[in-house]
Amino acid sequence: MTFATCDLCDANEDQLADGSLAVLPPVFRQFGRLIAFSGPAVTLKVFEDNTLVRTALEQPGDGRVLVVDGGGSLRCALLGGNLAQLAEQNGWAGVIIDGCVRDSLEINGCNIGVRALATHPKKSAKQGAGALHTRVTIAGVAVEPGYWMYADADGVLAAVCKLD
Repeated sequence: MTFATCDLCDANEDQLADGSLAVLPPVFRQFGRLIAFSGPAVTLKVFEDNTLVRTALEQPGDGRVLVVDGGGSLRCALLGGNLAQLAEQNGWAGVIIDGCVRDSLEINGCNIGVRALATHPKKSAKQGAGALHTRVTIAGVAVEPGYWMYADADGVLAAVCKLD
């Protein structure tokens, strides 16, 4: 699938106006080999604990995008090189994290797309706290399971349904 977020915004002004298409704030850094990626969202809400991130990425991705509400924490990483490799092996299109990543050079070697707020060398806790398949808020934008996520060099979009 070839798309440009700018073109999607131009072609879907009505959806932007009614809120069924949202542009996430430009706060994300790009990681991974895929500059552009899209797919239906699998949502996850965690805080400074990446146990459920691993659990989700161990499942077949089938071209989906894992959207992680990490509460915007800048105190530890929720995704590292090993989990990025796991995401690639299991067919995830990408990962969008309202939080940090680590092992950025390893992530950049993976054939997936990743967006995150920053890098942080500290690993997260491993207590298994969080919720999968729930409404999340990513940089102030609500995302429901199954929303379509689009990311490219110009931004990140969340759409209630797939855009053509």
